[in-house]
Amino acid sequence: MSGPWLFVRPRRIRRGAALTLVFAGVLATGAATGTLAGPPQNGRKPSAGPAAERPAAHAGRSAGTGRPGSGLSPRGGSAPLDAYEVAAAAAAAEQHGKSGPAAAREYVSRSGDRWGSVYTAREYQGLLQHLDGRYVGVGLAARRGADGRIEVDRVQPGSPAARAGLRAGDRIRTVDGTRATGRPVTEVVARLRGDSDRAAGRSDQGAGTPVVLGLERGERRWSQTLRRARLSTESVTVDRLTGRRPGTTRVRVESFTKGAGAEVRRAVRATPRGDGILLDLRGNSGGLVTEAVAAASAFLDGGLVATYDVRGAQHALNAEPGGDTRTPVVVLVDGGTMSAAELLAGALQDRRRAVVVGSRTFGKGSVQMPSELPDGSVAELTVGHYKTPSGRSVDGTGITPDLEVGGGGAGGAGSAGADEAERRARTVLSGLGTRS
Repeated sequence: MSGPWLFVRPRRIRRGAALTLVFAGVLATGAATGTLAGPPQNGRKPSAGPAAERPAAHAGRSAGTGRPGSGLSPRGGSAPLDAYEVAAAAAAAEQHGKSGPAAAREYVSRSGDRWGSVYTAREYQGLLQHLDGRYVGVGLAARRGADGRIEVDRVQPGSPAARAGLRAGDRIRTVDGTRATGRPVTEVVARLRGDSDRAAGRSDQGAGTPVVLGLERGERRWSQTLRRARLSTESVTVDRLTGRRPGTTRVRVESFTKGAGAEVRRAVRATPRGDGILLDLRGNSGGLVTEAVAAASAFLDGGLVATYDVRGAQHALNAEPGGDTRTPVVVLVDGGTMSAAELLAGALQDRRRAVVVGSRTFGKGSVQMPSELPDGSVAELTVGHYKTPSGRSVDGTGITPDLEVGGGGAGGAGSAGADEAERRARTVLSGLGTRS
């Protein structure tokens, strides 16, 4: 699965929503394997949500100081990197006998575009499949650990990985004999998905095929053969917490895949009268911004959710009218809350519709636009930023909770800090009265 982006659909890419926010630099790190590549920001380790094993223009003018090609020296300055430059770098590299896609990746990585990345056509199709809520894989969410090695971030219940006993923190040494350490997370995820073994176009191809993982847990090293399966993401889960009055309905959103917004709206409408809602966005690394706006519409009666710019042109995202404005809401966030999830948390906070509890969010608020390169690969390049309704920029700063509670790690469950954050959130929720 892959990285973060607010996605504005380009002319030549037909699938997907018109606007998408994804988590950075790791396409293959999303749904199926859930990985998030890229360096830590502000001292916090990026965390992928339930990422899965999914993937991750004509050659023309090249502006700037550096000449694309063999030297791969991106031009400086603050202007956004242009897809034509990336395509030109790839074309020039091929003339020198080098790999065009590899040159494009190198050019983007050296451009200073933190969230820019290049995906193969299969990687990109895998991302779109994940955003549709389905993928072929083994059910691993992967990420790059602090030591640079690839490790398991999460394991999807009921998946081949879960049945084999894999768990978060296990390190992936090899995939089908190919060393994982030092390789892009997107490449490792693509190998987990089996993208090189099946033709593009059918999401069920590859199901049942084996993949051999070299794994490490503490001092133990072993090999495990898994068989890929057709899996679907469960982006929204709802449960009713007991032991406190008034009651609490917890709505946990793992990622904003297709249909997640409608699921949130159904959960809000089904909340028992007198309950408060605990909206848990911890570890949510983004997804489709249209789905985040739909989720915001569940709590707002129309109005502004966010603004964003694309190469200087300003746009607004508005909620649909008719949302529930009476039920008390507390939003739980942490350092793994990213992108579209930050957009939602910031909107509810600015509109004074919810109290935000937890630790400061990741701070991914830039807009990426995908452009198809001549070989069919896709370059995701930063073209702008989004802001909350009050005009706050999220990029690099994140959302600061109304009530800060320690434990800034991602993912929500399993740590004392996360337990304390949820306890405090429920206390706050019990003190909020139903609005008239």
